[in-house]
Amino acid sequence: MSPFRKVLIANRGEIAVRVIRACQEMGIATVALFAQADASALHTTLADEAVFLGPSPPPESYLRADRVLQAALDRGCDAIHPGYGFLSENAAFAAATAAAGLTFIGPAPAAIRAMGDKIASRRIMEAAGVPVTPGYHPQAADRAAQEEELLAAAAAIQFPLLVKATAGGGGKGMRVVAAPDDLPAAIASARREAENAFGDPGIYLEKLIEQPRHVEFQVFGDHHGHIVHLFERECSIQRRYQKIIEETPSPALTPRLRAEMGAAAVAAARAVQYTNAGTIEFLLAPDGRFYFLEMNTRLQVEHPITEQVTGVDLVKLQLRVAAGEPLPWSQADLSQRRHAIEARIYAEDPAQGFLPATGRVLRAVEPVGPGVRVDAGITTGDEVSIYYDPMIAKLICVGEDRADAVRKLDWALSHYIILGVATNIPFLRAVVQHPAFVAGDLSTDFIARRLAGWSPQPAPPPDEALIAAALADLLGDGAATAAPSSPTHDPFSPWHAADSFRVGG
Repeated sequence: MSPFRKVLIANRGEIAVRVIRACQEMGIATVALFAQADASALHTTLADEAVFLGPSPPPESYLRADRVLQAALDRGCDAIHPGYGFLSENAAFAAATAAAGLTFIGPAPAAIRAMGDKIASRRIMEAAGVPVTPGYHPQAADRAAQEEELLAAAAAIQFPLLVKATAGGGGKGMRVVAAPDDLPAAIASARREAENAFGDPGIYLEKLIEQPRHVEFQVFGDHHGHIVHLFERECSIQRRYQKIIEETPSPALTPRLRAEMGAAAVAAARAVQYTNAGTIEFLLAPDGRFYFLEMNTRLQVEHPITEQVTGVDLVKLQLRVAAGEPLPWSQADLSQRRHAIEARIYAEDPAQGFLPATGRVLRAVEPVGPGVRVDAGITTGDEVSIYYDPMIAKLICVGEDRADAVRKLDWALSHYIILGVATNIPFLRAVVQHPAFVAGDLSTDFIARRLAGWSPQPAPPPDEALIAAALADLLGDGAATAAPSSPTHDPFSPWHAADSFRVGG
């Protein structure tokens, strides 16, 4: 029996497509939302119904919580799936959804609020016994007094350190500080960026863990008090603090370390009575110590690799748990099988500082083969606009072991064709083929250390140029001239030509 009758998907792109398809498999009707730029987008055409939200900029469409909620009510939905990004971690929207008598497919508003505040979440983790990096949050209300506090605290934390925004993420409002003299300028710069990006100038200090790995744990809780983890994902390959390649299992984790980090992840989720899908993110230092980084109170972009190694459909589980069903297994029932790796396909130019690219997709051909999965938000003819995140697809490969998965990903990338828009596919192949990556020697500064200054190989000539060259060569050799021993006098007969049409020509 389906847990819901009709679900509104409050998102766009590949995650909207992913949720729509999961709902369809469960017999649940779907309502898509679209802004002007997405009128003919893949998610818009796949859903059972579609509702126009407004102009293309997100603040005028996908971020309009009032319009999203009204669309769900108008179309008779009984639940809203927020996907990731946009309103997915907006506690006020989750509360408004519940107040309207609809089910928010995600955690409770209180958990979103608690874990969305970096300072509050650090304190909660400390109380729960989860390791956190050394840091300091200013107590004064006045900015000048705050700066004095931060300057004094920095000496105790020791350099290098990070200045970080208390709100938001994605590397915005974050600065690396190597020496005391650089701290005042970094504080001012981080404040400005944080205020512009999040409307909140709050900052704090945190010890910089050098050359760490980024390892996160998928957690899941139900409304009956059960919380489990579905193992780890290694997300160390990043550009501009954003992940581009993820894999599971992590090549760095021993069984003992995996058990310790998994227990810490469950303790973190239990500290806020967490329900539904979430992720506890850790930094893993070279010495084997790990530290809480943050919690994402939603489904993650990289959830498919967890699905591939555990056999659990996380989106369907989200729907069932949101409807009140208990988790169908205990921690002891879960295990990892094989190795999965995911590459995020972005419309961007890595050789130009990963500058986002736009344009019409003239042709999109996805690789097909055993153990190859593509979660795409675009197809041939779609427009990649300036308004949204440039990620357009995810390529997931599964192998018997890590080496097999890496080879398969390289092969699949070489067979993924997207014409009309620049993508990061050549850069992803450079990462996957790098000897350090093949060896599993990963850290969050991998790209900066290993692939700084990367540029693509010269592109091969297009097919039209190759065809023209072949014809010119052929005609230059006297093509279409009559053969003296031709068996026919018809000048248009193919047997009358000596142009290699037949072997003897």
